[in-house]
Amino acid sequence: MAGNKAIIFDLDGTLIDSLEDIAVCMNQVLKELNLPYYEIEDYKYFVGGGISILVDNALDKDIAQEIKDEVTSRFKEVYDQKLHKKTLPYEGIYELLDELEKLDFKIGILSNKPHEFTVQYANNLFSKYNMPEVHGQKEEIPKKPNPIAAINIANIFQTPCEEVYFVGDTMVDMQTAKNAGMIAVGVLWGFRDEKELRDNGADFIVSKPSEIIDLLKA
Repeated sequence: MAGNKAIIFDLDGTLIDSLEDIAVCMNQVLKELNLPYYEIEDYKYFVGGGISILVDNALDKDIAQEIKDEVTSRFKEVYDQKLHKKTLPYEGIYELLDELEKLDFKIGILSNKPHEFTVQYANNLFSKYNMPEVHGQKEEIPKKPNPIAAINIANIFQTPCEEVYFVGDTMVDMQTAKNAGMIAVGVLWGFRDEKELRDNGADFIVSKPSEIIDLLKA
C-alpha cells in the first residue's frame, strides 16, 4: 500500500464492549418512567445508530415525542455520570493496536456515540496510542452511514479513501465504508451477525482482532 496507511474503527461493538453498561443505564431510565424495559441481549439490536435510534428502538412506535425527549435527556444524564466499569476493550484489541502502530498505520475512531463520550472513552482506554482523529456524533456533521466524517478523516490522514480500511460491527459501519469508497471490514465479536455485515457490503469478515493484521499484511 502506497503512502499513508490508514484504518478507521467504529467504537462500540468494535473496539469496546459497552453493551451491558448502555443496557443497564437505559433500563434504569425506562424503569424510572414506568416504561417497559429489556434484557441486555436485546440491546444488541438497539445500538449502533446513536442515542436517538437507541431511544426509538427502546420505545413503543406510538409513544409521544415528549416522552422520547425525556428518555433521551435522562439517558444522557445517567450514562454520563461516570466512565463505566464494565465497558472495556475486547480481548485482543490492545495487541491489534500495538501491531498497527508497528506497521505505521494512522488510526482513527468514528462513532455514532455522542462526541464527548467517544473522546472520553478513547482518552480513558486508548491513551497510550497515537489516535489523532477521534470523532463521535456532532450536531453539525451527519452521522454514519453518511460518509462525510469518514472522508474527512481520510483527507486529514492524506490517504485515498479506496486505501482506507473501515472496521465495524453493524450494517451502519459497512454502509459508511461503502458510501465513502473504503475497504469494509466486518467484525464478528460485536453486536451483529455475519449475514448483516455481508448483506451490507463487507469486503472482509474477521472473527478475532488478530485477523485484521493478517488481512493488512496479505
